[in-house]
Amino acid sequence: MKSIVSYEDRGKWGNNQYRGNCTGHLIKDLLLFYKPKQFLEVFAGGGTGFEIAKELGYENSIHLDLNGFYGPKFNALIDDIPAGSDFVFSHPPYHNMIIYSGEQWGTEAHPDDLSRCMSYEEFISKMNSVSCKIYNSLLNGGRHAMLIGDMRKNGNYYSMIKDLIWYGDVESHIIKTQHNTFSERKAYKKQNFIPIVHEHLIVFKKNSIWGIPIKYTKQIVKSMKESKMATWRDLVQAALQELGQSSLQQLYELLGDTEKAKNNQFYKEKIRQVLQIHNEFISVERGIWRLA
Repeated sequence: MKSIVSYEDRGKWGNNQYRGNCTGHLIKDLLLFYKPKQFLEVFAGGGTGFEIAKELGYENSIHLDLNGFYGPKFNALIDDIPAGSDFVFSHPPYHNMIIYSGEQWGTEAHPDDLSRCMSYEEFISKMNSVSCKIYNSLLNGGRHAMLIGDMRKNGNYYSMIKDLIWYGDVESHIIKTQHNTFSERKAYKKQNFIPIVHEHLIVFKKNSIWGIPIKYTKQIVKSMKESKMATWRDLVQAALQELGQSSLQQLYELLGDTEKAKNNQFYKEKIRQVLQIHNEFISVERGIWRLA
């Protein structure tokens, strides 16, 4: 395997009518590369991993899913992982991109179906619990390979691999190209975005019996007025974007309470200097400025 993988067909394994099924070639390559003694799969879906394991001679593999097609019904949120293993493969729903309970299987929505979370934030929170559970179940030296994608909805881009908590030491990050996706076949009236044609496969390794390495992303929104890193050019540009055509006095008032101005008693002179030396700032008339 290499850090970029591409499989143009999903292979002969599993139910090809089960939407969201991972290509069997990926699971097969992972098992042939890592050669685990105990293979466990969470979110077994349409049975691709089950059939791969059978083909490769795994007699003790475990395949868990809420649908219960390949073993007892497994609720990832409340049930315990039934055995320790040295390799877990998980391919969770991508939030509500594909709805499973009541659509892909069964006739009713299941309250603990991750594809039916009411919000993206709820999905991420619940997936973090599942990921932690998987990591804790690993034998020391074991690996958790998680296949996860990004999604775009209502004009917003959601990077699940960034938003999820990472449990364990990252051993590999593999990009898997996607083929024959639903979005590729859909005609958009106005395609003003870059289509997503990849997924992420992160391989986490457990290198400590007791230690749990945890890595997460924290998002904050800070005003550029409070930033020490913003340049005077940045601040003047932002001020003119907010004000439109503006007088010097308006610029002084808006930028006077910035972190930069608080540390520069000659900030008015600095604003005038910046306006003069940058071509993107245009003098409309004496004392009046706008963006080019």
